[in-house]
Amino acid sequence: MLDVLGLGSEAESVYRLLLTHPRWGVRDLVEHLAADEDTVRGALDQLFDLALLRPSAEREGELRAVSPTLGLQSLLARQQADVEHRLRRIAAGQAAVAAILAEYSDQAAEEAPEAERVVGPDAIQSRLEELALTLREELLSIVPSVPSVAAAETARRHNAELVARGITIRTSLRDSARRDPVAAEYAKSLTDVGAEVRTAPLLPPRMLIFDRAIAIVPIDPGHTAQGVLQLSGLGVVASLVTLYEQVWRTAVPLGAVARDSDGITPIQRELLQLLAQGHTDSSAATRLGLSERTCRRAMAELMERLGARSRFEAGLLAAREGWI
Repeated sequence: MLDVLGLGSEAESVYRLLLTHPRWGVRDLVEHLAADEDTVRGALDQLFDLALLRPSAEREGELRAVSPTLGLQSLLARQQADVEHRLRRIAAGQAAVAAILAEYSDQAAEEAPEAERVVGPDAIQSRLEELALTLREELLSIVPSVPSVAAAETARRHNAELVARGITIRTSLRDSARRDPVAAEYAKSLTDVGAEVRTAPLLPPRMLIFDRAIAIVPIDPGHTAQGVLQLSGLGVVASLVTLYEQVWRTAVPLGAVARDSDGITPIQRELLQLLAQGHTDSSAATRLGLSERTCRRAMAELMERLGARSRFEAGLLAAREGWI
């Protein structure tokens, strides 16, 4: 019962016996408790340390049990004081941690790029319209996929208005846009109003960059319904512009036939690299924006060209040719 006060079960038993039998010695306690002498002496030491045993004024060299009213209350008071002391130390520690966190948060806020979450189709559309109104020189965009005919028509109308204001528009699409009817119509609508369009086998997630000062990117590229982030920090926007320019330099203008000097297309090269990395036809097709059937046909054409009888052999031959 008294373990909450730091009193072990053996020490509590010895204390209770000494309260009722104040003249008992070690031998009596050992006999009554059926315990060994070391255990009893250890219990006596613990009681003495807790001030529940004191030297007897009547019997020299012996100890007496302190009454529970004084001893246990005193022990409880000491433990309460110790708890209060620890609580004060914890409170002081919490205050110190809060001060450091506040200082770090202020520093991080100063160093972190400015970012704002925009959630919901209407809110996103309103934000894009606001940014388009303040646009002065250039709009860069990466569009991995065109969601619908209606979205393509809306984008075409907005892009036409921007080009009429003298805004330069450069848009990067996936190579699959050359074969998808909706994406192909969207690409044509861009070039019809004066925008530049190029395609590449693989693209980063969707992004819009306004005047190289503000970027719009998805919060989660895999779940675009979660909304977008508007980024305006100089460092992060500059990095996104650099990424865009790298994509643009390797992309192929719409209308041109994309083919490397060694005679294979960029999409065939990317297909070989993906399959060499262990991707299946299905996952490679998803990454490239192709149907699985198209992916298989492209691989079959490559194997025939290489004279390979298996994909493994095709990989070895492609590496020997320097294609991957």
